[in-house]
Amino acid sequence: MTTGDRLSLLVTGLGPIGKIPYASGTWGSAAAALAAPALFLPLPGFWRVVILAALFWIGGVAGTRVEKLLNRKDPSHIVLDELIGQWITYLPFATLPPLELFVGFLLFRGFDILKPSPVRASENWLPGGYGVMIDDVLAGIYACLCLAIFHWLRG
Repeated sequence: MTTGDRLSLLVTGLGPIGKIPYASGTWGSAAAALAAPALFLPLPGFWRVVILAALFWIGGVAGTRVEKLLNRKDPSHIVLDELIGQWITYLPFATLPPLELFVGFLLFRGFDILKPSPVRASENWLPGGYGVMIDDVLAGIYACLCLAIFHWLRG
């Protein structure tokens, strides 16, 4: 295994999170939700979008490599896509109270697991690791819209 292979595994697995044998996607989303108030929400909107685009690109390249290494399409080890989707859920908010962070987490996990149209179909829109990333982008957009409604209703 090359250094690039190890780095791809490390990045797509968010360190050790991808190695958790059960519900690694949920753990990846939880880590993203917990990290968001310190690492994502304080940033200006422009930089949030730049970071998400960079993570999408990195995840696509590294995810393609990990799929080949593990000889599996969309292996559970890849949880960088959950971080991207979770942070898209929080994208328009400057700050969120703990309840809304949690609701955003639940909404994203729900859309990511249930995969309403076109989330499931999107997995085949792009090749390799990009296909792994795109369904979480769409699930994050759905969750973001629902969280915005929840936030608005709470006043």
